[in-house]
Amino acid sequence: MSNDRLEQLFNFLKTSPDEPFILYAIASEYVKRNDLTKALYYFQELVDKRPDYVGTYYHFGKLYEALGRKEEAVEAYQKGMLAAKQMNDTHAFSELRTVYNSILGIEPDDEP
Repeated sequence: MSNDRLEQLFNFLKTSPDEPFILYAIASEYVKRNDLTKALYYFQELVDKRPDYVGTYYHFGKLYEALGRKEEAVEAYQKGMLAAKQMNDTHAFSELRTVYNSILGIEPDDEP
């Protein structure tokens, strides 16, 4: 993949610095390029700037999982579930709860 896409995303970021999807797209682009350090940086920046952007947490947690950083993945999922609950996003909450339970080894039958 060429740098054109990433360059374009950074140009978008300059003109719309408060648009959370741009940071999400930058982080995702770095994941695609296997530049996981930069992906983590941009996911973290997005969580810091827009903790209500619920779509971040699933992918942020999955990236931590891929890096073998289980505690940070669990924390990302927990924060995401809280954000999803606050935003009344039941779909995101359900997805986050599923990966959260999975990483902790909780079976669906074990849930309260």
